Amino acid sequence: MSENGGFYVERPRWTCALGGALAAAAALPGTVPVLHAGPGCAGNFAWTNNGASGLNVTGPCLGLSVPATNLQEEEVVFGGTERLREEIDGTLRIMEGKLYFVLTGCLPEVTGDDVPGLVAEYASRGIPLVAASAPGFKGDSYAGYGEVMKTIVAKVLKRKSPKNGSKSPGASGKDMINVWGVPPHFDPFWKGNLLGIKKLAGLLDLEANVFFGPEANLGTVRNAARARLNVLVSGIYGAEAAELFLEIHGVPFVSAPLPFGTAASERFLDIVGAALSIPKSLTRKAKAKARAERHAYLEPAVDLYNDMEIQRHALVVGDANYAFALSDFLADDLGWIPELVVVTNELSPEEKSRLENHRKKTGGTPPERLIFENRRAGIREAAKEIWGGRGEKYRDPLTPVFVAGSSLERSLARELGASCLSLSYPVSDRAILAKGFTGHFGGLELTEDLIGACAAVR
Repeated sequence: MSENGGFYVERPRWTCALGGALAAAAALPGTVPVLHAGPGCAGNFAWTNNGASGLNVTGPCLGLSVPATNLQEEEVVFGGTERLREEIDGTLRIMEGKLYFVLTGCLPEVTGDDVPGLVAEYASRGIPLVAASAPGFKGDSYAGYGEVMKTIVAKVLKRKSPKNGSKSPGASGKDMINVWGVPPHFDPFWKGNLLGIKKLAGLLDLEANVFFGPEANLGTVRNAARARLNVLVSGIYGAEAAELFLEIHGVPFVSAPLPFGTAASERFLDIVGAALSIPKSLTRKAKAKARAERHAYLEPAVDLYNDMEIQRHALVVGDANYAFALSDFLADDLGWIPELVVVTNELSPEEKSRLENHRKKTGGTPPERLIFENRRAGIREAAKEIWGGRGEKYRDPLTPVFVAGSSLERSLARELGASCLSLSYPVSDRAILAKGFTGHFGGLELTEDLIGACAAVR
């Protein structure tokens, strides 16, 4: 709290809803986002994410290249609908896209611009244009991701043709599942994580439609209603879109863990296999094959793990996806002890309840202590309750310690005398291109990073 009694955000772990919506829309293949918002929004998102998403956020329609209305005082007073029309016309002339996605920020939402009417006018002319309402006051970046997902479900997807019956082939001819719950850029490893999930689904001879990034295409996205199942790898991100999908297109959904490493991947396969009535013998065979491959790569590191006594007591800090995915991986795959797990989202009671139900359905290892906190001071205070006795004569704190969190936790790690690794948003001290932690081989990647961070301070 500031001196005059107002609140401010210290080193935020997210942007407003518009930032999350922009990141998601721009990650849709062949899509051009158009910001209908005040001046500076796109620039602020660009500089924020360049220092928070593993230096991996720019692109042809991100950063400072986003078409934007940059509303001024005149539009605030007289309305900005015509300014939006002007921007859309200019974008259609200059930028080639298969889909154009208008995202409305705070100003037009407050002044009441008729964006749906304008979008309908373009759509009547056969122009692939949709819009999502994502003002900053609607929530954080994860809420913006959810708004884009709901718009895709309601406005972009083709209705399922009755002649297809129960058949739901993807582009490869295999049965298709839709997977979401990984917000582009606000999961810094989103590209690699989505690729790992596609490979994991392939173990059950399924094609996974992941919507975003290099592993997606807009044609498959448009035909997502032909999937047999929607798989939500999050307790809260995109949950409303999954319910809307069921209501509009009749496709059921299940909750599965964000599958970091072997244990979570096997739970993922069990949940998806059961939902699709895949014979358990095939699921067991797929798990055994993947486990054998993982062991072949992991075996050379076993002696090192034992000789260095690499088991750690861990402090895990992350959003509602990463906090639990990392904690489960450390406990179930590495045998570490997650002493304190911190979820950094601002969650409503309903969202906390949804997250709790997700955990019950998907399994995992409960941490020793779980808190919901996003302030660095609050996280430090909770950590000090556990590890504050370093150097005291009659106290033996739980050591050695490892901090698996964001770049904001580096100073706390130094204070605790702990090794650390930046894994959850924001990540500003490493470049991320294709790395991800999902699936059995993603678990090997994460194991490499963690052991390497421990070995670096020997």
